[in-house]
Amino acid sequence: MDLDSQELSGISSSSPATKLQLYSYWQSSCSWRVRFALNLKGLSYEYKAVDLSRGEQFSPEFEHLNPIHYVPALVDGDLVLSDSFAILLYLEEKFPWNAILPSDPKKKAVNLQVASIVSSSIQPLQMQSVLKYIEEKLSPVDKMSWAQHHILKGFTALEKLLKDFVGKYATGDEVYMADVFLAPQINVATRRFNVDMSTFPTLSRINEAYQALPAFQSSLPESQPDAILL
Repeated sequence: MDLDSQELSGISSSSPATKLQLYSYWQSSCSWRVRFALNLKGLSYEYKAVDLSRGEQFSPEFEHLNPIHYVPALVDGDLVLSDSFAILLYLEEKFPWNAILPSDPKKKAVNLQVASIVSSSIQPLQMQSVLKYIEEKLSPVDKMSWAQHHILKGFTALEKLLKDFVGKYATGDEVYMADVFLAPQINVATRRFNVDMSTFPTLSRINEAYQALPAFQSSLPESQPDAILL
């Protein structure tokens, strides 16, 4: 597998140099979460592109890192982590500055709940492999309606969950883990699946706030070295 790589710098120059490597695909929302978090924490990392459209996730090199063949995968020395939720919790423990989890127990629990809803009840149901299977067994129309149905169901729950906690961002005026999961998910929903956000005013408003964040802007799919602008 020919993995393109590019050294990417974090937003903050005050953090110590790291030797992190991120195996990522530009359109992967799970990889996007990790890119966003790395940028928020000001952590430098080496970008390792894995082209899912060409099946590079099934190469012997990548299978050695992640036998389940998913991105992202984070390499930190002799440690390899291949689940975005686990990666973010690891980054929070090892690099506690610019925290992505609040100290308040209630807010922390809400952040983890939001992350769980996105990572377990929405994103897995819109994965390329799932949608490809539905398209082959049914039709392209069914594929799109399937994705939209599950996104709308999750967004309805999230809109209700956040109403008592929302500020400028999902759970107040600081960017936390809920935002790290929500920002890619909302953008994928609107860009790729044409989800109408008019019935989700809270999610729409905080999504507007994300667009102004340098850490978010540099994590955008089109800003990645393997981006293919169609």
